[in-house]
Amino acid sequence: MHPTEFWAEQIGRRKAIEILIAAGAALTLDFGDLAARQLKRRIPMTITCVIRYQIDSFQRDAFKKYAENWGRIIPRCGGHLVGYFLPHEGTNDVAWGLIAFDSLASYEAYRARLKSDPEARENLAMAQTKRLILREERNFVEVVDGTFGIPSTLLGPR
Repeated sequence: MHPTEFWAEQIGRRKAIEILIAAGAALTLDFGDLAARQLKRRIPMTITCVIRYQIDSFQRDAFKKYAENWGRIIPRCGGHLVGYFLPHEGTNDVAWGLIAFDSLASYEAYRARLKSDPEARENLAMAQTKRLILREERNFVEVVDGTFGIPSTLLGPR
């Protein structure tokens, strides 16, 4: 077993997905902006596509650029980009991308728009040419009502 596989197996995929969804929710919610919260209530994102990437750890910076490019492309094509996450501690070859949609039909329309978007095609071609991504998995998850975006109730310094 490769050392990075050992650490990846310690928490398991389900727990890692739970952690990423919680982190994505915390990063995307701005609790001080009432208008943004109201907009988020009007446009519910009922499913999230959780993408697990096994990347070439020696090309982390190139994968970062690949992820940054999606920051422009995904919203333009109809996805609500929760975020991309690079390895930081633990395994060095697993990255994550989270994109939310209001339905699977919205996801399918988004995928069709991606195929016709020149920058999206260019970004995918770059990743394939450089062989940044060794493996990619997609899972679709839905939020449990009453559990999304709940801020900490801890008082004082965190």
